[in-house]
Amino acid sequence: MSAATVTTIVKMVERLPENLQEKVAEHLQEYIADLADEIKWDIAFNKTQSELSSVVREVKKSISKGKGESFNYDKL
Repeated sequence: MSAATVTTIVKMVERLPENLQEKVAEHLQEYIADLADEIKWDIAFNKTQSELSSVVREVKKSISKGKGESFNYDKL
């Protein structure tokens, strides 16, 4: 983010009453924390993507050979 963008945002927030400034700050903190969490999940998912693809290929092979079993939801 450019310094100009940050300056614009700060100016917009400064125009608000103090209680609303605090609410905006709280919302931004929550939003940034959510974004950071999403990034962590994306990284974790990307690390396991090749393993998942390999498992899917093996399952498809088993099914095509008639070795697949129906999933039993009651065992969950």
